[in-house]
Amino acid sequence: MSPFLKSTLVLSAAAFLASCAAPSHRPSIASSSGRDVYGHRPGPRGFKTVIIDAGHGGKDSGAVSPFTGLKEKDLALDTAKRIANNLSRDFKVVMMRSDDTFVELDDRVARANQYGGAILVSMHYNSSASNIRGPETYFWRVDSHSLAVRCQQAMAQACPAESGSRGMVRRRIRLTRNPEIPCLLLEGGYLSNAAESRMIADAGYRQKLANAIASAIRTQAAIGDAGTGPLPLPINAPPSRPTDARE
Repeated sequence: MSPFLKSTLVLSAAAFLASCAAPSHRPSIASSSGRDVYGHRPGPRGFKTVIIDAGHGGKDSGAVSPFTGLKEKDLALDTAKRIANNLSRDFKVVMMRSDDTFVELDDRVARANQYGGAILVSMHYNSSASNIRGPETYFWRVDSHSLAVRCQQAMAQACPAESGSRGMVRRRIRLTRNPEIPCLLLEGGYLSNAAESRMIADAGYRQKLANAIASAIRTQAAIGDAGTGPLPLPINAPPSRPTDARE
């Protein structure tokens, strides 16, 4: 073998070994499933388990409508059950609470972290100035972005009017940062707005909202991030704590 050929073979072999050792930056299917502390990965696709969390409960009533007297904890549970019923034929659905029970936020996170290949959706209703109305979606993790886009768009389409609501918000709170699975907190509308509060009091509207959210979840499971725009930049932040700003 000539010295030139021998040298060429050695260089080629070295290049091949180096390429095998180099880390891959292409996301794989596995990288978007299971549990991950930060969630800096593609959004979920093909998941089979949906954890539905009804906000508040028990001693924590959440917001109370001054127009209908209805409590957020009851409306959230009712809507969560409607989402669960819609999804139950296609997914394993886990209810964080199924009755008027208070569950600590950190306990909700711990329960969610028992599942891999799952998503967590926490259902709430909002309260603020009386002129604000419309749904909002809170997320933090990169792998929760596309699901947040789909749920916010679905709720906005179900809602007849919006005024001053913030839409989709990247916010680090315990139910958007601390779970090790993709997770969202949904605000289905403002109980402090007279028209929207009365609309939310109607079971037919809550069913419409629940169906829209369930449809968004199904689409996410089927096609993942496709069509939801670029993923946001990752942010390395510590877990949210009870001493952080009010949640």
